[in-house]
Amino acid sequence: MPLGSKSGANTPMTVSPFPSRPGTPKFRDVVLDVMRNMKHEKDSEAHQIFRQSAGHAPKGVRAFPETVNPEEETVPGIQHPGSTGVIYCSERAIANGFSYTAQHEWANLGQGAPEVGPIPNAPERPKTMEMPLDSLEYAPTTGVKALREAVANLYNVTYRQNKASQYTYENVCIVPGGRAGLSRVAAVIGDVYTSYQIPDYTAYDQVLSAFKRLVPVPTALDPSNKYRLDIQQTKKDIATQGLAVILASNPRNPTGQVIKGNDLKELVSLGREGTTVILDEFYSWYIYPDSDKDLGKTISSAEYIEDVNQDAVIIVDGLTKNWRLPGWRVCWVVGPKNLVTALSQSGSFLDGGANHPLQLAAIPLLDPTHARNERIALQKHFKMKRDHVLSRLKDLHLDVDVPPNATFYIWLNLERLPAPLNNGLTFFEELLKEQTIVIPGIFFDINPSHRRNLFNSPCHHFVRLSFGPPIEDLDKGIDAIARVLKKAKKEGMRAFGHSYKKSIDEPVNMAHKTVDQV
Repeated sequence: MPLGSKSGANTPMTVSPFPSRPGTPKFRDVVLDVMRNMKHEKDSEAHQIFRQSAGHAPKGVRAFPETVNPEEETVPGIQHPGSTGVIYCSERAIANGFSYTAQHEWANLGQGAPEVGPIPNAPERPKTMEMPLDSLEYAPTTGVKALREAVANLYNVTYRQNKASQYTYENVCIVPGGRAGLSRVAAVIGDVYTSYQIPDYTAYDQVLSAFKRLVPVPTALDPSNKYRLDIQQTKKDIATQGLAVILASNPRNPTGQVIKGNDLKELVSLGREGTTVILDEFYSWYIYPDSDKDLGKTISSAEYIEDVNQDAVIIVDGLTKNWRLPGWRVCWVVGPKNLVTALSQSGSFLDGGANHPLQLAAIPLLDPTHARNERIALQKHFKMKRDHVLSRLKDLHLDVDVPPNATFYIWLNLERLPAPLNNGLTFFEELLKEQTIVIPGIFFDINPSHRRNLFNSPCHHFVRLSFGPPIEDLDKGIDAIARVLKKAKKEGMRAFGHSYKKSIDEPVNMAHKTVDQV
């Protein structure tokens, strides 16, 4: 509701400048009344900032006229697809003073990338590379043959020993990043019903929005069952709904869970029964065993594939997460040979292929012994960071309902906090004031048309925290969360839910001040 008006709680709240004399008791009472009665995104300043960001208005719906940005679509035929969670949150952070050239002043617990520097007992980080003259030419759209062979060999050594069916370079397509790989796959899929889960990786939202031939069919995972994918229910859905494609991350982003053992084996078996299974396995090394003797073990569907050219199972992975080289943009899609030929064609018009010199530099990194040493060091280091962050959150009485046993993410439920800190978008905006970035849970609610009232999202009360950054940054971010909670305890809720900066050029006279201060 417009702050200072006399209308009821159902009247939409604007994001316009606050009325004059905001320090009056009447102003404070109105703010508190709005927050107590927040039941819809129109009542929340944080949610309205999100909706007014290009590409995030509901599509094909006229129920939210106040969210239409008249400056958004000015070029005929062009429509904003909406940004992924990390991009939106980075843009909001920049509006609050974040800079990539001075990011050490901030704690970025939102980043979807691991720390890239040296970690204990890991192989030395790559520092130089050869660039033969031939590498200055375009690489094939399927990638350099030697790298494709190295990828196939690593999968065979790690997951397919003593199996008759082995991967060859013809089963591997090198792509310039995981999203490029997913886009290539999506571009060659026909008009089909595509199953996905909530919550899951934010980019699936944009992929399902952009490639209209994939008809999205959601399944909400149950937190009381640790977000486990019910394979038997999936089989029923295939039979009753005609699902032709299943898309999922494994290990799971953002919940930190993993499909393994018999569940993974049954999921893979669907690829022999007429359903294509696409598995995003970028966190396959981030597994945290209870015993040190299990360090180095990883998870992949490749272990359960019977025939690499007949089983309709597509694996997407790369150097980004497991080798901690996100800037290289060297990734791969592994699957049947006839898939790879199709990906070569889609890559020719989508992205043109991965960087040629970096493909050559990647080849020795896929040596099985080198990869195993990387895995062991990574698992020890990131398990230590996971345990450290969980311990610090527990000290703040922020217990994690489903602690992660994979990835480098913590799916934090805020429901037990008082409103408005109990929703992810508001919690995120408040942490921006403390120079800390997290990702609101709504970005993992794969909602391609953006039509659902965000307050009704099953992910609304969550944020994703990353323990990918160095431990110093993690402590800085947890300290910021502690300050927000301390402020809530000391000042009450009147200090929260309003006065957010919308651009770096906005005057600071209202932003970042409590009601009492203004």
